[in-house]
Amino acid sequence: MSHGVISALLGGVLNVGLVLLLAPLCQGVLRKVTARVQSRQGPPIWQPYFDLLKLLGKEDIESGESPGMQRFAACLSLATVLSIPCLVPMGFAAPMNDVADVYLLIYLLALCGVCTLLAGLAAGSTYSLVGISREMMSIIVLEPLFAIALLVGALHTRSFRLDTVLNGSVYATDGFPWSGLIMLGVILLSFQAFVQRVPFDISEAETELMEGPLMEYSGPKLALLKYAQMAKLVIYSALFVGLFVPWGSGEPFPWNCLVFAMKVFALVLLVTLVAATHARYRIDQAIRYFAFLLSIAFVALVLASYGH
Repeated sequence: MSHGVISALLGGVLNVGLVLLLAPLCQGVLRKVTARVQSRQGPPIWQPYFDLLKLLGKEDIESGESPGMQRFAACLSLATVLSIPCLVPMGFAAPMNDVADVYLLIYLLALCGVCTLLAGLAAGSTYSLVGISREMMSIIVLEPLFAIALLVGALHTRSFRLDTVLNGSVYATDGFPWSGLIMLGVILLSFQAFVQRVPFDISEAETELMEGPLMEYSGPKLALLKYAQMAKLVIYSALFVGLFVPWGSGEPFPWNCLVFAMKVFALVLLVTLVAATHARYRIDQAIRYFAFLLSIAFVALVLASYGH
């Protein structure tokens, strides 16, 4: 193999390993800060690592209507989430930035939600079916928001290559055009929903649906699905940084990685504070909220098509 292929493979492994290591840590920080905001002590920061190891060591009980589909959905969910870091810059250039475009990233992000639908459908319980119905309604109006943000970047850079769109050049060099400012606000206002945190964790809603689509899962399969949910926080944070706040990524190693980690940590704190201070939305409230943001995003897309 050529040197470029080997470098891409090693970079992909490094990015995937970074997500696997950071995802439980971010979940632990989220739990700890939430507890402090609510005047509780909370679990240790390392507790998510212990929870995942405990689930991986448990017996894999097959309780759903389609055990094979359950196993497939759990594996596909984590595999899809972990394929995205290979295409996204995480402090340094994305390892496979020359083989992917915006459309591939949009498909992978949509597939993450489809995996949740498959998992709930395979479980077959009433709570799972209610959970996936909510998830499906959310996906229809939520997923286009990030797709439009990527398309706005593609229109300004006149390229669909991810290494061009995900370097923030459209916002850094053009002085934040109106479409960029609008999409920055839209993505910030919908970020909780992308990472499935309160007030938009409606498909799970522990107090209503008892984990919703994941209710019938236990052991290793539940660990894979939980790991995928934790990884989404890191991945969407990396996408947000690449689109809107890329400054510092050009610094030499290890300062570029340190700056990236600080930005991700700031987003985790923002998600935590919002989750700790807001009540969960009803599904009808969430749909109206997403539909309003989607209408604003379409305005940004029209402005971007005219170069504004």
